[in-house]
Amino acid sequence: MAIITKITAQQKNKERFNVFMDYGKGKGEEFAYSVDGEVLIKFQLKKGMELDDFSFMEIQYQDRIRKAYNLAVNYLARRMRSEKEIKDYLIKKEMDDPIINEILHRLTTQKYINDEEFAFAFSRTQVNTTDKGPNEIKRELKEKGIAEGIQIKVLKEFPLEQQIERAEKISGKFFQKNTKESGKVLKQKLENLLLRKGYSFEVIAIAVNETFETNESEEDMGAIRYQGEKAQRKFAQYTGYEYNQKMKQTLFRKGFSIDIIEKYLTEIEKS
Repeated sequence: MAIITKITAQQKNKERFNVFMDYGKGKGEEFAYSVDGEVLIKFQLKKGMELDDFSFMEIQYQDRIRKAYNLAVNYLARRMRSEKEIKDYLIKKEMDDPIINEILHRLTTQKYINDEEFAFAFSRTQVNTTDKGPNEIKRELKEKGIAEGIQIKVLKEFPLEQQIERAEKISGKFFQKNTKESGKVLKQKLENLLLRKGYSFEVIAIAVNETFETNESEEDMGAIRYQGEKAQRKFAQYTGYEYNQKMKQTLFRKGFSIDIIEKYLTEIEKS
């Protein structure tokens, strides 16, 4: 059996202690392992104490649990976490499954982790600080290991009216920043943008239609003038019917309607 010969506090971490032992092989005192202060007290480790192999393994196991617990608590101190986030973090720290399960059970019992409370807090933060739609928030909750039942319950706090209002706001800003393309192209790009942000097809249709009813005519004329000037330079060597046909074909491919194209061509003829 090995005998503890000395226990000293670590200089950089006063909550951990270095244990030195004599294994009786003529080598004298050797560093054996380090332990957390709580483990030291739990096993009443002290100078002159004899330890067999089983006691040594139990001490090491309990110290691993203590290390994992401290890691998890420090990880939680930064912000709320889901159970899966903590599990994934401890896996990265190379903790064994039995230890991880023990830590998750302990943290749940101590009410340090609660997936439903986490999900509500996470969803509210996303709704209040980002322009993400419910589908994107739901995807992120699923990624964090939140059960589908909790996802559905949480997203009831993000009603359809609020989703439409948010989507229309995004659409309005999008229109203001994109004035050089046709309404058809803008509409397609806007729909894709809202879809990526996590809005449903129902919300997208309402928001896009409302935005286009307000802005389409004015925006299309501004856009066709921009695209038309480039086309005019490209086809400057043409005249008459051939010039008009090339202009119409080019602008039509850019997504402009025949009515807008005719209106524009009439405008430049008069200028």
